[in-house]
Amino acid sequence: MIAVNELSYTYPGAGRPAISGLSFAVAPGEIFGFLGPSGAGKSTTQKILMKLLRGYAGEVRAFGRDLASWGADYYERVGVGFELPNHFLRLSARRNLAYFAALYSGPTRPADELLALLGLADAADTPVEQFSKGMQTRLGIARALLHRPELIFLDEPTTGLDPVSGRMVKELIRAQRDEGRTVVLTTHNMALADELCDRVALIVDGRIAQIDAPRALRLRYGAPRVRVEYVNGSLHSAEFPLEGLADNGAFQRLLRDTSVQTIHSREATLEDVFIAVTGRSLS
Repeated sequence: MIAVNELSYTYPGAGRPAISGLSFAVAPGEIFGFLGPSGAGKSTTQKILMKLLRGYAGEVRAFGRDLASWGADYYERVGVGFELPNHFLRLSARRNLAYFAALYSGPTRPADELLALLGLADAADTPVEQFSKGMQTRLGIARALLHRPELIFLDEPTTGLDPVSGRMVKELIRAQRDEGRTVVLTTHNMALADELCDRVALIVDGRIAQIDAPRALRLRYGAPRVRVEYVNGSLHSAEFPLEGLADNGAFQRLLRDTSVQTIHSREATLEDVFIAVTGRSLS
């Protein structure tokens, strides 16, 4: 779906590149995430892929074609959800979607269907200027999905959302993948990346430090240990190596002689992985 080789970009007047030497590929039907702190180069990369920035160095291909060769027809196949809402504030949610639907040459999804999917049905005729930031974020996602795009770009898609709305958006993103669409998202939210992405690119200072599935990264950099909380007069905890656990005498005695409260394997979070790989925090 996307193939990038040695991509670099420097903003006019900047002293150093915003991104440098990025190479990666995004397969059809996967959720691919860029995970990194603010200023890492995530949004710059995404803006290039969305054809909002030109003058880059390197090779970028989308749908098997050089990105520069695409014209307005590119957006017939691509959907975009921005982090910062950009709607017609005096229009209602339904009229916003009707306006953007008219820009596409092909059929679009019914506005009411999308608004219902994103929990905005009751506000369909409310001027968007009365929407909260979270409601505007959800409206932006609805707009990105209007024309059933094959490739969807989402920038911090759960920013400003309450837990219920966040779950709704995540389920909708998964549904796009399940229907064969490709999703590229940028985030600094490690839990979101871990939960949604088939693969993530860890990016810092404009460079990709690692690309892999979140689970593979956590297993590679995690401590293979088990943590046990138990009561023996008072609450205590102990850790044991996961390897050889079944034959670990101390672990067996603890299970036999105390009141065990919890047992958990210790896995690295993506935050732990990011720090281990880059030496930097996601915050």
